[in-house]
Amino acid sequence: MKSKYIAPLLLGAGIAFALYSCGSTIPDKAAAVTNFDKTKYLGKWYEIARLDFKYEKGLNNVTAEYSLNDNGTIKVDNRGYDVKKDKWEQSIGKAKFVKKDNVGMLKVSFFGPFYAGYNVIAVEDNYKYALVAGESLKYMWILSRETTIPESVKADFLIKAREIGYTVSDLVWVKHNKTN
Repeated sequence: MKSKYIAPLLLGAGIAFALYSCGSTIPDKAAAVTNFDKTKYLGKWYEIARLDFKYEKGLNNVTAEYSLNDNGTIKVDNRGYDVKKDKWEQSIGKAKFVKKDNVGMLKVSFFGPFYAGYNVIAVEDNYKYALVAGESLKYMWILSRETTIPESVKADFLIKAREIGYTVSDLVWVKHNKTN
C-alpha cells in the first residue's frame, strides 16, 4: 500500500530537481564572459535588439536596470512601452550567478521558482555594450548604455551570434523614443 506513494514522490522530486537546475544552461557554442565585473554591469541598459518572445512582443523603449539586493542577488527591473496598449509594462525579478560571480553566467527569475539562463557572452568598451545569450538559441539580446550602438560593435556581435548558431535575421531592432 505504501508503494502507491513512491511514484508520485519520485516524480515530484524529479520535477523539483529539474526546476532547481533550470536556467543554468547556455547554448553549445557560447561561452560566458570570464573575469566578469558585476559592479560594472549594474545600472541601466537599453535593449538594442532581441529575439522576440511572448513577454516582450510589441514592446519598444525597452530597458533593463540591474541593482544589488541585500541578499547578494541582483534585482532585475525590465521596462518597455506597449504601443498597441498605449502603456508601460514592467517586470521585476532577480538574478543569481550560476557558478562564480566573476563568470557572466546567471539565471533569472520573474516567476517564483522558475529560472531561465542569462549569459553575458560579450562585453565591450568598459561595459558599455553587451551581448547576452539565453539558455537556448531562442533567446538573445544586444544591450547598450545608450539608445544606439556603433555599427562596428553591432557587426562584431552579429558575427559572434551567427557563429554560435543564432538566426540574426530574426532579430527585432528596438525603437527608442523620448516617451517616458
